[in-house]
Amino acid sequence: MVNPIVVALDVAEATHAVHLAGVLAGEAGGFKVGLELLSGPGPATIGAVSEAGNAPVFVDAKLHDIPATVRRAARRLGSLGARWLSVHASGGRAMLEAAVEGFAEGSAGREAGVLAVTVLTSLDQESLREVGIGESPGRLTSKMAALAADTGCEGVVCSPMELGVVSTVAPQLLKVTPGIRPPGAAAHDQRRIATPRDALAGGADYLVVGRPITTSPDPVAAIRRLVSVSGW
Repeated sequence: MVNPIVVALDVAEATHAVHLAGVLAGEAGGFKVGLELLSGPGPATIGAVSEAGNAPVFVDAKLHDIPATVRRAARRLGSLGARWLSVHASGGRAMLEAAVEGFAEGSAGREAGVLAVTVLTSLDQESLREVGIGESPGRLTSKMAALAADTGCEGVVCSPMELGVVSTVAPQLLKVTPGIRPPGAAAHDQRRIATPRDALAGGADYLVVGRPITTSPDPVAAIRRLVSVSGW
């Protein structure tokens, strides 16, 4: 691992994403290709980013559908070179198992694993109540992490606030943490956030960071500052 920073390439154009990956080659622990790129330029961006950045790619597709559909989609994304694939833990046991099986089939023996998304960092207790969920983010994450471990997922995507919960329930799971902001940076649309140092101290394995790096006039300097303040 170069470092624990996974750069979120949340941009609209494949050329922009590939350029950023190339600029940050050797500087990032990985790159995230999310819905904006997948729904625009398309899944072929996965391979292009991986090649330009010379680092593993986390495909943040957040799949959530019936098991058969998720299995086929996971197989396809695995065949395109994704190292990790996100699926919503709320899809349930059968869907998670289908994702794990399909992704393994598509990856054809290459190291690859499914990450179960627990509670989005943009949600808080009140947001959950609005959709009929009375449990706290922590308790909900605890149940989802246990299910992720039981269904063969490699890890979870969780907020910095729930890292301890995941470590207690399923310590073997990889913990990928968004909602990371340098000290003093704007939270934007995130609600449950932490600094890089605090997230790593809490047990995070990878930190997903986008705008503080990708919108910087000097992305290399920005990621080096993040690594420095993280204590890595």
